[in-house]
Amino acid sequence: MTATTATATTALVIQNFPRGGPGRWAPWLAAAGVTPVLVRAYDGEPVPRRLDHAALLVLGGGYLPDEDDRAPWLAPTRALARQALDEGTPYFGICLGGQLLAQVAGGEVRGEHGRPEFGSTPLRLRPDSAGDPLFSGLPPRPTAIQNHVDAITRLPEGARWLAESEGCPYQAFRVGERAWGVQFHPEAEAAGILRWNEERLRRYGYEREALHRDALADEPGAAEVWGAVAGRFAGVVRRAG
Repeated sequence: MTATTATATTALVIQNFPRGGPGRWAPWLAAAGVTPVLVRAYDGEPVPRRLDHAALLVLGGGYLPDEDDRAPWLAPTRALARQALDEGTPYFGICLGGQLLAQVAGGEVRGEHGRPEFGSTPLRLRPDSAGDPLFSGLPPRPTAIQNHVDAITRLPEGARWLAESEGCPYQAFRVGERAWGVQFHPEAEAAGILRWNEERLRRYGYEREALHRDALADEPGAAEVWGAVAGRFAGVVRRAG
């Protein structure tokens, strides 16, 4: 399916990096009745001028949200995010996609800021998660795979702060009723860590095999949590449509 064949149950997915695909979120969404429609923007596939799908997902990548000189497709992606916010279209942003949501909605993002996070990391749910359509009732300290050195430094005004970690406060948030951003990678599996750049990890004091081993141990619980969140997001999409 291409980005021009939208239906009421499709979600446009913007991929920003060759190895940064939707991962296990694609089958999770499909199983819950929402079909992902992938745009490989990093490879020159055009980002639509308007969002004609029932939802928008923006994935991760090694850019800041406004780094248009390196990633010129980010400008039209920001326009789609703005449209989603204005029209109440469900949005889910992962890593860069979460940072992009924060920036578009009036928050701040800084490069090379705070403590870098790699591999499976414990999160803490915050009080606002209790009433959230996606995060309500989750285990209070779920784990998720991280891979970032940039960070959100200020949430948009009025945003609901849903989760934090020791190294990065703004791990999950919601803007309005139907737009979520996360700093972590709920779509990622432990096996993907084995493809990460070893030299980069060593530069930040991490060892790839150890990260993989820890993530593998955490994977069953993490898959249960983030699979449930993907299903809940699909429910939001179907109800909004």
